Amino acid sequence: MVTKKWILLNNEIMIKNDDEFSLHKDKEAVRSYFLDYVNKNTVFFYTLKEKIDYLIEGDYYVDFYQWYTFEQMEEVYDLVYAKKFRFQSFMSAFKFFQSYALRDDSGEKFLERYEDRVVAVSLFLARGDVAQAKEYAEMLINQEYQPATPTFLNSGKKRSGELVSCFLDEIGDNLNGIGYAIDSAMKLSSIGGGVSFNISKIRARGESIKDVEGRAGGVLPIMKILEDTFSYANQLGQRPGAGAVYLNIFHTDIEEFLDCKKINVDEKVRIKSLSIGVIVPDKFMELAEKDEACYLFYPHTVYKEYGKYLDELDMDQMYEELVTNPKVRKKKINARHLMVKVAQTQKESGYPYLFFKGNANRGHALNGIGQVKFSNLCTEIMQISEVSDIEIYGKEDQIRYGISCNLGSLNIATVMENKRIKEVVKSAMLSLTVVSDMTNIAMVPSVQKANKELHSVGLGAMNLHGFLTRNFIMYESKEALDFSNVFFMMVNFYSIQASMEIAKNRGITFVGFEKTSYADGSYFDSYTQQDIVPQHAKVNKLFEGMEIPSAEDWKVLKEQVAEFGLYHAYRMAIAPNQSTSYIMNATASVMPVVDVIEVREYGDSTTYYPMPYLDNNNYFFYKSAYDMDQKNVLRLISVIQRHVDQGISTILHTNTKDTTRDIARYYIYAHKMGLKSLYYTRTRKASIDECVSCSV
Repeated sequence: MVTKKWILLNNEIMIKNDDEFSLHKDKEAVRSYFLDYVNKNTVFFYTLKEKIDYLIEGDYYVDFYQWYTFEQMEEVYDLVYAKKFRFQSFMSAFKFFQSYALRDDSGEKFLERYEDRVVAVSLFLARGDVAQAKEYAEMLINQEYQPATPTFLNSGKKRSGELVSCFLDEIGDNLNGIGYAIDSAMKLSSIGGGVSFNISKIRARGESIKDVEGRAGGVLPIMKILEDTFSYANQLGQRPGAGAVYLNIFHTDIEEFLDCKKINVDEKVRIKSLSIGVIVPDKFMELAEKDEACYLFYPHTVYKEYGKYLDELDMDQMYEELVTNPKVRKKKINARHLMVKVAQTQKESGYPYLFFKGNANRGHALNGIGQVKFSNLCTEIMQISEVSDIEIYGKEDQIRYGISCNLGSLNIATVMENKRIKEVVKSAMLSLTVVSDMTNIAMVPSVQKANKELHSVGLGAMNLHGFLTRNFIMYESKEALDFSNVFFMMVNFYSIQASMEIAKNRGITFVGFEKTSYADGSYFDSYTQQDIVPQHAKVNKLFEGMEIPSAEDWKVLKEQVAEFGLYHAYRMAIAPNQSTSYIMNATASVMPVVDVIEVREYGDSTTYYPMPYLDNNNYFFYKSAYDMDQKNVLRLISVIQRHVDQGISTILHTNTKDTTRDIARYYIYAHKMGLKSLYYTRTRKASIDECVSCSV
């Protein structure tokens, strides 16, 4: 087989001259890719009107004429094409045309360029508001903001999937609740959704059923059914279903739960494709740090005694009582040994994710409404959830809160370069709001209820390491901490301001707003007491020309929120966004890069992706995550976390020399630093596929 010209040119990046990589070859690869492949396989039209009419009449696009005249659409196209957009790397172009560009029904010909996709998304989300469409279009073509994959892929298409693709729910401890969860998993997976379940309420192996002891099968059989469900309902075979389950660490099935991911475990126990996460309350971290004995509890005996589920109890308050209560069945283990077992499982498989429940709820603005109990497939979504009561025929179900994730990410580098934090955050929040308002997952009532009443969104960010490198700042430096503190404070400020303005204009707040720390003003205390400004001259220069919100500005915002409320219960969440970061020529999320030049295998071809803005002068600043002190990484994430109301997907990068005790120490440090979760643990040379449903 003859290797394609653009692949050969891309591979020539690795040829060194005078000990420097041939980075210019990547631009040549992009040019060849267009001239020799994309252009030859693109359907061209004589006029713009011919193109739009063809796409609408052929059922490729929705009927945009219901909202716009041709002349109005032409204005948006003209604005976008005038920018003369060019992909900055071969990987960016390749990823877009392989995964996002609209093709004809044969699947052979492209019907869209990047500019066309930007216009389709902008027209679709603006819903007839031409000025708003232009605002979205400018933000997208400037690559200042990137919607999540489902929104970017499906907006404007007639034959499309949903605009959101990540969902969470609780499973009740009865057959009706379990059946509802499996039904929900199948339906959500069939539309391309990734689904996460809290299974902590399920009674443990050997507990009673109808007061007959020893009959319960525990959580593992439920996990097996869910794994098969996601495998079966796989979006017409186009994409494998993706699911995750979370279990509270005080649940007596926790050891069996962890064992399911061991490589050498019996096939009857092994869970291959389902992701797992552990819910870790503060009390467990305290016991592990002190190397004390720990008791695991049988959840059904807890429910029978207290009328409350184990995972909804405050373990700081209730732990000793549960230990001393003879009616609560329990099992004694060593807390530190269990933590090391978690680390050992992570070292082998990358799993489990860790969700630090105490940290997630400590600064949670909605504590007056409910608790955050678990997270999603990528550990950044953290919202209230309540188990629904699914009744038998003739009785009415009590539908409570599930969760849906509606995501998008700022490109830190372009937003900073264009000095448009305020403008882009507000436009991004509007676009996310449109998606939230349009989303109607009626097939799963608990998810529908939460979306309808809470209007939650998750504005994130990417390209932190890229931006720092471009400005000759080391990721582990004090300047990086300084920049991140100011930048994410500003994103938080403008996202709250945008949410307040939407609530003011519509006269609507999310349900339960009056019970939150936004309403009583206590949320704002840390911001109104002193100005957050750059502490280093180099960082101060980066913010020149931008107005940084002061403590006084926060006081004004506090008063406005008290008066008008907020439209969104949740606003910010930082996802892994590996997939769309390629298109944006950005480093993924806020994590450090792994390789200065990334190697990707596609079919029988090897491609190379130099990190954004890489040249032979800043090469040194792209230090690999594997070579960093993980405590420095966790410290930086903790600074960002102060300003993010939900979570941040945080990957631990370890080396083979790191022991399970070393990894356990990282858990303790992450918890002490206030992190709400830890995503995968990656060991150098081990690879784990990204979370598809949250690849924003």
